[in-house]
Amino acid sequence: MENQNPTDWYAPKPVLEKVKVRSNWGLTLFSVLLFALSFLYIFSDELDFVFYLVLVLFLHELGHYLLMKQFKYEDLRMLFIPLMGAFVQGSKKHYSQKESFLVIAAGPFPGVILGLVCLHFSVAYQLSWLLELSFLFLFLNVINLFPIDPLDGGQLFKLFVKRKRDFFLLIFSLLSSLLMMTVGYFIESWILFAFGLLMSFKVRGFQRNYELRKYLDQLQLNYELNYEDLSDYDYHQLKNAILDRQPRLAQLVQIQGADAAELVAAHVNAVLLAPLKRDASTWFKAIIIVVWLLSILLPVYLLLGPTYDFTWYFEKL
Repeated sequence: MENQNPTDWYAPKPVLEKVKVRSNWGLTLFSVLLFALSFLYIFSDELDFVFYLVLVLFLHELGHYLLMKQFKYEDLRMLFIPLMGAFVQGSKKHYSQKESFLVIAAGPFPGVILGLVCLHFSVAYQLSWLLELSFLFLFLNVINLFPIDPLDGGQLFKLFVKRKRDFFLLIFSLLSSLLMMTVGYFIESWILFAFGLLMSFKVRGFQRNYELRKYLDQLQLNYELNYEDLSDYDYHQLKNAILDRQPRLAQLVQIQGADAAELVAAHVNAVLLAPLKRDASTWFKAIIIVVWLLSILLPVYLLLGPTYDFTWYFEKL
């Protein structure tokens, strides 16, 4: 009888059903309608503003969407959230750092360029509507580049973090949450304050992940892989480590037995990090940083500096 590998003694890991999400433009249009109606309810006399807002957000998210489609992301969809904003969702089995940089940048960088083009022609031909559109393009995309989670600037920042990633994300999310609540309080934007408050719950999740992955590092267990690539042996090693750190879950498993298998598998899947191929060169990252800074500083300079004269616009008001 041949010797068996001890790693073959473990029961097969549970199969996790992956929910397939198809791109549904009908659902996107419905979310756009709800988004527009929610803003019209507040700004009932500002139909132009709501139209410009939807246009700017749609073009911003379309940039993300097209790059994700180009890089063969799966389960792609674009949705608008009433009174909040919009997002594009998608996933890959293996991520590329370079592609991720481009996907994130494809929203705000073109948005800033469009804003600057609109700004130039609006001043050259004294078009009030185009100037207002340029302001919105620049404001939303520049703000989105601030290194605050979950804005695009925050996502760019995360890609630069290599070592002690969970610790940096924990501190970064905490500071982002406190900043948004503080700014929301002082400018009396209770939506912004509430959003920062909701983010504080996300901070707690980062803390749990940081502590758990720190424990997994001590045990020298690999968690940077997809659930599908996890061997039965590695699955049970991770499962046992998670149960050691989560006594309530362990107690539930004792009570429910095999019925809790899928729940435990979901916890194992949640602790895994999708593999990220760090293929972005130093020069590429340097270019991203330069364009990032220019996209923030150039619009501020052009709007506040002597380059353009906006007196004609205020005289028309």
